[in-house]
Amino acid sequence: MIPTLRRAALGLLLLAGLTAAPATAATHGYAPVDRLGPRLSVPAATLAAAVTCTPNATRADQEVALFVPPTALGPDVFAWNWFRAMDSSGRPYCSVELPGYALGDIQVSSEYVVHAIRHVHAVSGRKIAVVGYSQGGLEPRFALRFWPDTRAMVADYVALATPNHGSTGNDSGCAAGSSCPPSFWQMRSSSAFLKALNSRQETFPGISYTNVYTVHDQYVTPNQDDTGSTSLHGGGGRITNIALQDLCPADQSEHIAIGTSDPIAHALTLDALTHPGPATPSRLSPDLCAQQYMPGVDPATFADDFAATNAAITANLATAPQVTAEPALKAYVFAGR
Repeated sequence: MIPTLRRAALGLLLLAGLTAAPATAATHGYAPVDRLGPRLSVPAATLAAAVTCTPNATRADQEVALFVPPTALGPDVFAWNWFRAMDSSGRPYCSVELPGYALGDIQVSSEYVVHAIRHVHAVSGRKIAVVGYSQGGLEPRFALRFWPDTRAMVADYVALATPNHGSTGNDSGCAAGSSCPPSFWQMRSSSAFLKALNSRQETFPGISYTNVYTVHDQYVTPNQDDTGSTSLHGGGGRITNIALQDLCPADQSEHIAIGTSDPIAHALTLDALTHPGPATPSRLSPDLCAQQYMPGVDPATFADDFAATNAAITANLATAPQVTAEPALKAYVFAGR
């Protein structure tokens, strides 16, 4: 059980901005989906240093998964679960470290993912999968939306409890006049960032989208069905929106567990990576409902690993930058740039 203070800190992870969108968002249309993406503003050496891959990701014989971490954490959040599972099965994977533990401007963090997608596609020699946990699912979608060259490089997009439409349950946390990290403002349900992200179309043809959520999510709300925050609709991509409880009604995983230890979330992700199209829930065994942890999680150290994850979140939030309004949208998101 997460202590009260830690739960309060974690509850801030998915807050986004209450302030009204900048005037430009109201007066200009958004960029056409086929317009060439802008040049990356982050130095190339910085972007390159942020990507790490296993040796078998080079000229891979199977789809390489690029893991994108959530708010206030780095790729280490995957080290005691996902990476162990991938290593034991011999599956290739990469990860990208977002700047400042993804507490800054998501538009800047997205440039790291643009580079990572291009790099992993180039070294693997094939289309890749992007697996994003919580906020880590927003940067890949922003990359696909505003850098259209990346779309031909991605076969699968997997989101685990991603606030694709913000979190209404936590909107009051960054009220007008308060101070919050930049990415918190951007993850409010009313944010200018999310309006731009979801503009024109939410998915793209040729990409399979698997959006996994839990009805017990205490931070990404509403998320009770496929009209909730995580689910995507329209645009031409092949889409599966699925709650853990659609498969296992008794599953009690909340926002932290779905991305770190839940066996159903793991099985859906692997199903997407190993079959054409998005995950197909009917392919999963009902026996999964009896499992307590996903592969890779050591039951003997789970409590310590989970506690260390929460301690890292608390420490990183303590040093997060604070701003009083949502970061302005970059010029390239608008049609009349």
